[in-house]
Amino acid sequence: MQDSTANSTPGLGSTGVWTLVITSVAGFMASLDNLVVTTALPSIRAHLGGGLSDLEWTVSAYTLTFAVLLMLGAALGDRFGRRRLFLGGLAVFTAGSAAAALAPGLGVLIGARAVQGAGAAVMMPLTLTLLTAAVPAARRGLAFGIWSGVNGLAVATGPLIGGALTQHLSWQWIFWLNVPVGLLLLPLAFLRLTESRAADPRLDLPGTALVSSGLFGIVFGLIRGNADGWTSTPVLTGLIAGGVLLVAFVRYELRAAQPMLPMRLFRSRAFSAVNAASLLMFLGMFGSIFLISQYLQGVLGATPTEAGVRMLPWTAMPLIVAPIAGILSDRIGGRGIVVAGLTMQGIGLAMFAVIANHTTSYTAQVPTLIICGIGMALYFAPTASLVMASVAPHEQGIASGANNAMRELGGALGVAVLSTVFSSNGGYGSHRSFTDGLVPALYVGAAAVLAGAVCAFLIPRRRRAAAASADAGKVLEPVG
Repeated sequence: MQDSTANSTPGLGSTGVWTLVITSVAGFMASLDNLVVTTALPSIRAHLGGGLSDLEWTVSAYTLTFAVLLMLGAALGDRFGRRRLFLGGLAVFTAGSAAAALAPGLGVLIGARAVQGAGAAVMMPLTLTLLTAAVPAARRGLAFGIWSGVNGLAVATGPLIGGALTQHLSWQWIFWLNVPVGLLLLPLAFLRLTESRAADPRLDLPGTALVSSGLFGIVFGLIRGNADGWTSTPVLTGLIAGGVLLVAFVRYELRAAQPMLPMRLFRSRAFSAVNAASLLMFLGMFGSIFLISQYLQGVLGATPTEAGVRMLPWTAMPLIVAPIAGILSDRIGGRGIVVAGLTMQGIGLAMFAVIANHTTSYTAQVPTLIICGIGMALYFAPTASLVMASVAPHEQGIASGANNAMRELGGALGVAVLSTVFSSNGGYGSHRSFTDGLVPALYVGAAAVLAGAVCAFLIPRRRRAAAASADAGKVLEPVG
């Protein structure tokens, strides 16, 4: 039963507190594993061998499965019980972490990362729905703020934690870390979380199969393009089949009775623009971090821990700037702040490309990293509000899941696209070869983020957005 104190007092209540703790720690683990592996990549390559495409898959196997299964995970929880599916996702994530730590080769590691991503895709969206059900409406802002702060801390400390564990223990410990935490959370979640279901659950298995297969084909083609040749049969098959399947997904969603992603949402210019901006932001940012973390170690000679510390002016900046950006967003609207943030992020990446060589001092890097960090913080703070304001209230859960999926998909595409540019212009053969590949890749990342700024500029201003939201409430009413 729901704890009575959660409804009778202005505080969170014991059920709310336990739910906040459990969901925040679970969200921290899932968010951490997006970036924790980046500073361990050189050590993984030295221990298990493999080329650039193999390293790409150690990152993309997680982000891709996370992205394409995230909305299905939320739908499964709505239908079969959120606590039950949260427990299942947490168990799969924990088992995948153990399998990754024990992996004898890159093939097994990549498979285990995919299992981790599938578990996170089920677990992560349910953290917010469980929290919403357990916390009184008057205190949800506080609870969501704490949850968001913990997840932001995971992004900020991911490269540092990965570097420290890799250097002082071994790269396997970036995965072993999840196992005792998961084993502790499982009984706590079973005993303390309250079961809930949605009144009208969505379950779109054909749509999930189409989008998952299509995205896998495209990412596979991008990652294998340089290694196998862009005209090779596997690469062409992946790219062409992936594109066809994504077109089939859109056509199916237009006709489905309960689509996982209602295409009518894209009639809203605000929804379309903010999701395009999110995808491009993560494409440029995630792909750049993937390469820069290796540059700091492989070219400039930093240890894994030093690489994580040196990335902090970028990754930790949201902890300082995001609260200020959130206050400004409430006063002046989020559109201008997101445009400014994406512009700064793009400029910062271009500046890093200008100075990057095998002798670049850390002092020269700091201003560019700070600019990137401020830009990332300005983007993060208002985006959730912009997404929620772009659709009618009854579609906000779907809209939030779609935006999170776009971010994860952008991360997977970013690693694939920027690595393709990197390997087309350079490689791991020497310091000069690495920087020859890094520089054009960063310019592509900067261009993607700046294109995201253009998309964000197309978001309607706050007054017009309010009127559009009122109209959307009429357009987006459920049929039947």
